[in-house]
Amino acid sequence: MKIELAESYGFCFGVKRAIKIAEENRNAATYGPLIHNSKEIARLDSDYKVGLVEDFTTFQPGDKAIVRTHGIVKDELKALKESGVDVVDATCPFVTKPQEIAQEMSEAGYSVVIFGDEKHPEIKGVKSYATHGATVVTEVEDLEDLKLHERIALIAQTTRKVEDYMKIANYLIPRYKEVRVFNTICNATFENQDAARKLSKRADVMIIIGGKNSSNTKQLFNIAHENCPDSYHIEDENEIDMSWFEGKELCGISAGASTPDWIIQNVVDAIQKGVN
Repeated sequence: MKIELAESYGFCFGVKRAIKIAEENRNAATYGPLIHNSKEIARLDSDYKVGLVEDFTTFQPGDKAIVRTHGIVKDELKALKESGVDVVDATCPFVTKPQEIAQEMSEAGYSVVIFGDEKHPEIKGVKSYATHGATVVTEVEDLEDLKLHERIALIAQTTRKVEDYMKIANYLIPRYKEVRVFNTICNATFENQDAARKLSKRADVMIIIGGKNSSNTKQLFNIAHENCPDSYHIEDENEIDMSWFEGKELCGISAGASTPDWIIQNVVDAIQKGVN
């Protein structure tokens, strides 16, 4: 059986930047998981003494707090800074941009609509920047009974599928006087999704590697599964079932933006060892 990696996969710019920031700030703690990969978070803790804090109020003056790649709620960031905590901001620039758009458009009188998962930390943060509030939707049906202003500003979670985003935009445009659609889906997401789509059309089995709570990894799995029914989402090599590869000729592999190279290599090695 042949194993082929997607043309684009794994760590994106924002995650690489955040990991570098964490490695440069030993004996600090991240507020919330820095990225959606528990194995990499454990490595940072073990090798760099960068811990994890879930409640921002537990930081004390003088402590060093690293803001996760997904960003945090605006008022929490303000509270941390005002309490004398040394804040190191590792928010991905692709996430900072929709935060800025949400605030600017809300203050300009637009109804801010965000396409994404309301429970996701990125969206909690972006929504908090909309001065006069924002509405979060996951599908067209969520829009049907909403009462919005005549002017709409539409923002997407950075890891969403562009096809799904366009469904939301196409619903709003003919129904409101002005709809401003901001392309806030990051380039790495486009590239990883396109590469997974191409590979999954040729593969007999697809392995998508990444955290189970990672939005962009879930999107990669959904795309792969559309084209290759024998697609599997795993976090590491320990979840591999060798029966998946029986009678298969091409195994395609992709990985989410928070999946480090060492985990991907472990998966490749485990599959090669198992099938040979």
